[in-house]
Amino acid sequence: MKILIAIVVALWAGASPTLAEESVRVSDAWARASVLASRPVASYLTIESAVEDRLLGVTTPVAGHVMIHAVEKDGDVSRMKHIETLEVPTGERITLAPGGMHLMLMGLQDKLSEGTTFPVTLSFENAGEITVEVSVLGIAAEGPREVSE
Repeated sequence: MKILIAIVVALWAGASPTLAEESVRVSDAWARASVLASRPVASYLTIESAVEDRLLGVTTPVAGHVMIHAVEKDGDVSRMKHIETLEVPTGERITLAPGGMHLMLMGLQDKLSEGTTFPVTLSFENAGEITVEVSVLGIAAEGPREVSE
């Protein structure tokens, strides 16, 4: 009986990361190529969740610090606003895109070159950590879909 319990616990523990990734899905992760490593770069992606969750933070080995930024408009002026956490409502698609919400990568280790990729780890309150590969597109890119069209 103890062996059976141990096997069930081991199988459940091994399946947990998979279950977390199924509850929150991250897709279309991309960033524009950078001209200089000394300049911050925005990265974009789409998050969908089968259950309510909250994005608590983001890390990547290519940058010293990553912040979640929303964009607030006041007339003709847009300002970036740091947000501590991002609510991920059940069944809604949250798209981080140019001109809107984005991940700001600061303190780059090196410039980002078109055609390369880098990992980003998103830390969710319930789903835990999910790591995705971010594609580096051209400097003027508007998103990953234009590349495949």
